[in-house]
Order: sequence, then structure tokens, then C-alpha cells
Amino acid sequence: MTSLSIINAWQAQSFRPIYWLEGPEDFFIDEVMYYAEHNLLTEDQASFNLTVFYGKDAEWAEVVNACQRYPVFSNRQVVLLKEGQQMRDLEKLEPYFEKPNEATTFVISYKGKTLDGRTRFSKVVRKNGVILTSKKIYDNQLPAWTNSYVQSKGFKITPKAISLLADHIGNDLSRITNEVNKLIINISPDKPITEEDIEKYIGISKDYNIFELQEALSFKNRAKAIRIVQYIDTNPKAFSAQSILPALYGYFTKLMIISQLPDKSENTLRVHFNNNPSAITQSIAALKNYSFKDMEQALILLHHYNLKTIGIDTYTNAIAPLLKELVYKIME
Repeated sequence: MTSLSIINAWQAQSFRPIYWLEGPEDFFIDEVMYYAEHNLLTEDQASFNLTVFYGKDAEWAEVVNACQRYPVFSNRQVVLLKEGQQMRDLEKLEPYFEKPNEATTFVISYKGKTLDGRTRFSKVVRKNGVILTSKKIYDNQLPAWTNSYVQSKGFKITPKAISLLADHIGNDLSRITNEVNKLIINISPDKPITEEDIEKYIGISKDYNIFELQEALSFKNRAKAIRIVQYIDTNPKAFSAQSILPALYGYFTKLMIISQLPDKSENTLRVHFNNNPSAITQSIAALKNYSFKDMEQALILLHHYNLKTIGIDTYTNAIAPLLKELVYKIME
């Protein structure tokens, strides 16, 4: 079950008495919980039929009593238990889960973890409830997810603009959606969102970013790489070692993988780079400029310089001077 399928079912007026939202990705859990709180009932209905508990302060008996009540001036009442993982005696809700009130839609968020499937409590929840297990989006899934989210808002976005967002923000889905929502307020749906729009409205430079640094390394364009490092040096708050080095490590790891493919044609590379023409072009250049041994050495260097950023075997942990050294060594 996904967050979208739950919301679609609710929009079609199809309800189950229990919804259990668990897992490490808060974004999808919050999405369902927000919809339940603000859209399942009208404002007038919510006055009598919406009850919200927070796990840290909730008493199990009060939660059960609320769920067992019947709606007033409505066919349905909604009970929300937020941060259920913090609730004492959570498993004392088991008798209610075994025989829930069909007139109540009870939604529980259980963030950061999942139920132990071997327990009786878990089996009862899974038998009578709708389960959403919210999983983290991997980095290689971010471009497709971002594109899908933009399209769901009635807009289009260029592949390079997607790369800018994904490389700068990472897999923080809440931040990505917030930034996309800023964009669509300011631009027309008649044209796709571009890297120029992202620079103008979000503040991510289209010329000085991780994606452009990857491109400079791919083409062994030392001058461009150093310009980007100098920009990073003058804008330290916009960059961090934790965002730059893992991205470069992931990129060279991907290059090593595709370097071993029997077919390195553009059509094959489309699958590995999410149909991003710029990424495909730079990867083809990188495969010409770096041998397998060079890529392996790049990964070793990235590991060593990551240690330096945390103060191990170094004269400084400032990102700019270390990055400058690293760029020179990778392109030697």
C-alpha cells in the first residue's frame, strides 16, 4: 500500500477502520496524516468528529474511548495518533484493533521503525488494518520521483533542473517538495522548469554546483573545476563535505559499474542516468578520460579526503582547500 493509494481510496469514499503508517521515511507518513486531518471531514464535521492524540502524552484508555465513540452529524469520525512510536502501552490498543468501530477512521503514525511481524500485536494490526510501510527513496530514484512530483502539480521540469535539485538537496523529500512548491508559485505551467528558474527562485547556482563539478571532472576541465571550488570557498553555507563527497563517490562508483558493461552505447546509458542527456554526455567523456584503475583511485582518494574533513591526518578540515587538492589528484 502506498500513500497515494490510501489517499485515492479516501477520495473515492472508501474507508477502512484502521490505518497503520510505519517506516523510516517520514514524508509519506506525514502526507497521509495531513490529508486525514485536513480533508476527511469538513470544517463543521471536524469540530465534533476529529480527535488528535500525540504518542508521548496519550493514554491508551483515552485513545480507545475516543475510537469507540460514534460520530455526531456525520457518517464518520476521525481519530489520529501522531508519533505512536512514543506512546506508552501502545500494545494495549490490541483489543480495539481486534474489533474496531467501523464508523471510526483511526490513523496511527509509527515513524522510524516497523512492527515486529512475529508478535501477536503486529499480526492483529496487519489482519484488520491498512498498512503503509514508508521506505526511503534511494539517490538513483530521486530524479524519477522528483519528475513525478512536478508532473503531479501540472508542471514539467528539465533533466538538468532535476539534477540540480537532487544533487543539492539529496533525498530529503520534504525539502524537495517545498522547493518545487516555491517554483510553481512563480512560474507558468506553459514551459518546463529550468536550471535558470532554480537559480532565480531557489538560489542554487546553475553554474557552480555538484553536477557541474562532476562534469568538469568528467571532461578533465581543471580550470572549470577550480572555479567551482573557489565559488564553494566563498559560499561555505551553501555546500558541505557531506553533500559533495558522497555525490562524487556515487558518481565514480556508477562510472566503474558502467565501464564494465559490454554495451556502453547511449541507449544503454539512458537507463543508468534517468534519460538525462547532459549526464549521458559527461559519462561518455569520463569513460574516455578515466581507466578502471583511475576510477578506483578516485574512490580511494574520496575516502581519504572524507576522513580529512573530519580531522583525520590533515592540516585543515575546511572543504575548499581539501577539495582543490582532491580535484588535482583525481585529474592527474
